[in-house]
Amino acid sequence: MKHDPLTVFTAWQGPLGAMTLAATPRGLSGVWFDGQRHGPDTSAWHRDPGHPVLQRAIEQLTQYFAGQRQVFDLPLDLSAGTPFQQEVWQALLGIAPGATTSYGGLSQSIGKPAAVRALGAAVGRNPVSVVVPCHRVLGADGSLTGYAGGLDRKTALLSLEGARLL
Repeated sequence: MKHDPLTVFTAWQGPLGAMTLAATPRGLSGVWFDGQRHGPDTSAWHRDPGHPVLQRAIEQLTQYFAGQRQVFDLPLDLSAGTPFQQEVWQALLGIAPGATTSYGGLSQSIGKPAAVRALGAAVGRNPVSVVVPCHRVLGADGSLTGYAGGLDRKTALLSLEGARLL
């Protein structure tokens, strides 16, 4: 993934573990659990905990984890992904809190029913965990599959949202 050279970041301790948040001049560009697969290399980024988008993101994540917010209202910058990845990440934003879908269902919703594997890879590379709700995508049989932040966190997020699991 190619990140904007003007990316800034901060660290935040959430209830499910330490997280790194990133923003560009266009919006929130990353929310990662520390140690998750496909996490960023922040060595070229400037640490800016006072950045207004990062502060708003932390405020809204705090509300979300406290059960006081279901929908995020943040400018997003998903431009680090390929056009296909961006299409998938935009589709994830359409999955309502408490709802789930399958990888196949999501691939059909974007008009690419044969692209299930590529879609799964794009879901796994989602750079904005929690805010762009990749945790709401389940296996075809409703099973918990793949989450870069770990299945325990995926379970916790779905439980927090009141999603029914098998």
